[in-house]
Amino acid sequence: MQLLNDEIKNALANSSWIRRMFEAGLELKKKYGEDAVCDFSLGNPDLPPPAAVGETLRRIAADVDKPFAIGYMPNAGYMSLRRKLAELVSREQARQVPADNILVTCGAAGGLNVFFRAVLSPGDEVISPSPYFVEYNSYAANAGGKLVTAPSKELSFELDMDSFRRALSPRTRAVIINSPNNPTGQIYRRDELAALGGIIAEHEKKYGGPVFVLSDEPYRFLNFDGVEIPPVMEFFKHAAVIGSFSKNLSLAGERLGYIAVSPETENAQELMAGLIMCNRILGFVNAPALGQKILEECLDAQVDLDVYRRRRDAMAKVLRDAGIEFTLPRGAFYFFAKSPVEDECRFVDALLEQRVLAVPGRGFGKAGYVRLACCVDEKIILRSAPGFVAAVRALKG
Repeated sequence: MQLLNDEIKNALANSSWIRRMFEAGLELKKKYGEDAVCDFSLGNPDLPPPAAVGETLRRIAADVDKPFAIGYMPNAGYMSLRRKLAELVSREQARQVPADNILVTCGAAGGLNVFFRAVLSPGDEVISPSPYFVEYNSYAANAGGKLVTAPSKELSFELDMDSFRRALSPRTRAVIINSPNNPTGQIYRRDELAALGGIIAEHEKKYGGPVFVLSDEPYRFLNFDGVEIPPVMEFFKHAAVIGSFSKNLSLAGERLGYIAVSPETENAQELMAGLIMCNRILGFVNAPALGQKILEECLDAQVDLDVYRRRRDAMAKVLRDAGIEFTLPRGAFYFFAKSPVEDECRFVDALLEQRVLAVPGRGFGKAGYVRLACCVDEKIILRSAPGFVAAVRALKG
């Protein structure tokens, strides 16, 4: 008797490399102790939320005995929060984005699923640069779509316009841009987005339909060198920003995110109506009420960026000393380092022997590399140095 459909059976058989390595780490920690394992597998921020979050939560707790304090709300989220999010997005995008163009979602993941459910028809294609966040494929498939990759330039992970031209087809319905990028840490430049905007505009003119460009921005605040993160709404007519507060407020468990639709999108309110409906029918309904109330008071707060910057610099030194090739990430908290051997799974296994956990790049659509999540204490990064050296030596003989 078959209980699961073929898609889910296949997904289970090829379950996420991130989770596999995370679970391997749990076993190692049981066997050798927490301090003996250097776990770079999972992007789970370890910093506590800013002080403003705790202060706000205590104020909210004092008012929960009022009627409807944490009851149902409009399906788009609290209007007071949507207004504040509109102000934030308007500053970042250098144009006036009205509150009516904002939808509060259950994290960026919820936002992407809602958007795809609203605009994709079976067989439609979604293009993403590769390497890419591992679950984009599933998010597109959830709405009957198909993920198509546009491989980025080798090692630098800059956008490759020829790759995008090859990836575009009459079935292209959306493009995902993730900057700062997970897993590479790359931030796309203004000239890259302008070039891509021209390619997409030509495609839209040729086929007569919109191509939605979704800017997935949960790492926007993690911009180590203060470079420009260009406003996508400047370059793409049918743009939407999808953000979350899992990282900058260390609220990953609260599932707080949003969709912001460009005011230049044709029939933007029809699109918003569809997004709001999908927010309901997919069962997300709303981001948590308490989380929305916290967010309304804490939008201007964030964790200490310098902590993540020091961790990036520490990991860079560890990798350089081990002779591992990489491009220094400009944002996010990941390294996507080149494996010293062609099969990066051999490198991952060699690191496991040293009780160091990394994730194979093939899980992100790019074999030959490993991803390292640096949202761990700096002491763990420094402690991993001998393990990286030993793993490289073991592979190179």
